[in-house]
Amino acid sequence: MEINYFALLPEMILAVFGILIMIAVPFVPARLQTRLAWPALVAVLIAAAVALIFPKSAVQEGMLFHDSFGTFCKLLFLFSSGMVMLVSISYLDRAKLQHAEFYPLVLFATIGMSLMANSADLIMTFLGLEILSIATYVLAGFRREDIKSGEAALKYFLLGSLSTAFLLYGIAFIYGATGTTKYPAIVQAVTVSTDRIVTLLLGLGLLVVGFGFKAALVPFHIWTPDVYEGAPVPVTAHLAVSSKAAAFLALVRILYQVLPQLNVHWQTVFWVSAFLTMALGNIVAVSQSNIKRMLAYSSIAHAGYLLLGIVANNREGVQAILFYMVAYALMTLGAFAVVQLIGRENERRVLLDDYSGLGYRQPYLAAALSVFLISLAGIPATAGFMGKLFLFTAAIESHMYWLVLIALLASAIGLYYYLRVIVLMYMHEPGTDTSTAPVPVAAAVAIVIMLVGTFYLGIFPGTFLKLASEAAHF
Repeated sequence: MEINYFALLPEMILAVFGILIMIAVPFVPARLQTRLAWPALVAVLIAAAVALIFPKSAVQEGMLFHDSFGTFCKLLFLFSSGMVMLVSISYLDRAKLQHAEFYPLVLFATIGMSLMANSADLIMTFLGLEILSIATYVLAGFRREDIKSGEAALKYFLLGSLSTAFLLYGIAFIYGATGTTKYPAIVQAVTVSTDRIVTLLLGLGLLVVGFGFKAALVPFHIWTPDVYEGAPVPVTAHLAVSSKAAAFLALVRILYQVLPQLNVHWQTVFWVSAFLTMALGNIVAVSQSNIKRMLAYSSIAHAGYLLLGIVANNREGVQAILFYMVAYALMTLGAFAVVQLIGRENERRVLLDDYSGLGYRQPYLAAALSVFLISLAGIPATAGFMGKLFLFTAAIESHMYWLVLIALLASAIGLYYYLRVIVLMYMHEPGTDTSTAPVPVAAAVAIVIMLVGTFYLGIFPGTFLKLASEAAHF
């Protein structure tokens, strides 16, 4: 079989730069290690340019697809990883974690995400998931001297390994039912005969468990609050956005492109999961006093909103998922970027009480965080509002009225805990610690980019909605 290397060129660029940075690490003084973020960012930009330039088609390139859906996902992952690296420069310097291995790990994780979303074979999906998982296990424990970070890495590794086993068993069952792991061949096998429907459904169920863990869907979310709290803030942002998006988008491709004939079965499962995920995520977030844990449960709730697009089982649902993924990346990465700046070294200020009077002490950071929070809440003129509107509309078109009503009630609960932080920042007196810290240039640039993107998608959603519509074709 002839290999089309151009289809893998973005991933190859990331891999080459990641290896070169790792080779360079021993020769760079400790105080300059974080400067190796810049070649990693160059790799992201070059990979994004190549992904845009190289022509897309709906044809299968061996074990990968090279289509508009995959390219959209690839660009989303590259953007998210680039923002994480920008924000991490100042964080690693302040926390005395000047280990440049951080950046190759982010690049390798991005490769894994891209392979998952572009996969045309369940084996490649598994390999992409493993590349992503191994990198994120290490990143979660990057604060090696911190007990919570070590605990987060261990919990993530143990539960992640268990979920990977479920995924692998699911692949085995699907192979047993169809005799293949290639997506087009699975579609053909299911279309021709459904004699082994029980085996196929069992395999699909195990796949859902594996992907549900990465996407933090209830009841596979147990690891999320502890890992998000213990991991370094940039890594938490990476897990909340990039890792979740990779699992979600890989699952979307499998459900819509490979197993659409089983939609009656998986729609029911995800209807229940959407209800539980939205309800539990928002209700438990209300009682949190740590902002990282609050955002962790918030990310669980947003996974529930995204499930509306899957349950809708129509092209508008896929389009809404893609648009919401971009909106979610902007507002969540932005919120975590501000949180890491306020937390200072060793993340000393992550309790909600630490945000009292922030609007007077650091008005620019408080204003930025307010924008990201109201977008997460779904207030009009922000990306979050438009994203929810498209998801709810897609679900309504499929007559999922009760699920949309539940989503609206869950959003109302979410409005409370997002606004609570804003009230603390502007309507409470500052605490005893009134010190401020300068905002590093790289982090400021990342925050401004995400602020502009949040308002742009909220006021002028047409451009990205059109791109999402084009990418929704499989």
